[in-house]
Amino acid sequence: MASPFVPATSTIDELRAAAAGCRGCDLYKNATQTVFGAGPPDARVVLIGEQPGDIEDRRGLPFVGPAGKVLDRAIVDAGLDRAGAYVTNVVKHFKFKSTGPGKRRIHQTPERVEIEACRPWLDAEFSLLRPEIVVALGATAAKALIGPSFRVTRQRGEIMPWRDTRILATIHPSAVLRADDREEAYNGLVTDLTVAAAALQ
Repeated sequence: MASPFVPATSTIDELRAAAAGCRGCDLYKNATQTVFGAGPPDARVVLIGEQPGDIEDRRGLPFVGPAGKVLDRAIVDAGLDRAGAYVTNVVKHFKFKSTGPGKRRIHQTPERVEIEACRPWLDAEFSLLRPEIVVALGATAAKALIGPSFRVTRQRGEIMPWRDTRILATIHPSAVLRADDREEAYNGLVTDLTVAAAALQ
């Protein structure tokens, strides 16, 4: 559990620095580094994904790989302010398996115990952030935040009360890259994010 590593602090930067030394679960052993949230602490919208990917793990920043580029474009197309958004993940280390001759690192979905172990970091982020709306990107993030019975396929694009703010779930931008019809999947993501943008008006 990450709790012993989470400091009592009043700044995101101090949390980020402390998270670099987290040993709250075993994922740190194979990951390159902790990938903490990024963005302004006064962000009106917070977007939360599952975990960092391969490129994020190497660079130490969230949503800077192919899925991040999709998300950046969708945020702008939906009318949200990308520079004013805070992005993070429910799990802060990259979980993967190595395969093939080049030892390509293939994403693995975090287990419940890993999500729960990392939860204190997310709670600490939200103790400092005061967003007007939270966007859960993908099933893992949505279930971690809203509950295990939540289904993105049935309830995406709906604004619901959450803690002392509101939350909306949509697909993870990586789902656009995997989709048979990428244009349709991308347009669906933008439509959902447009609902979030409208809620900020």
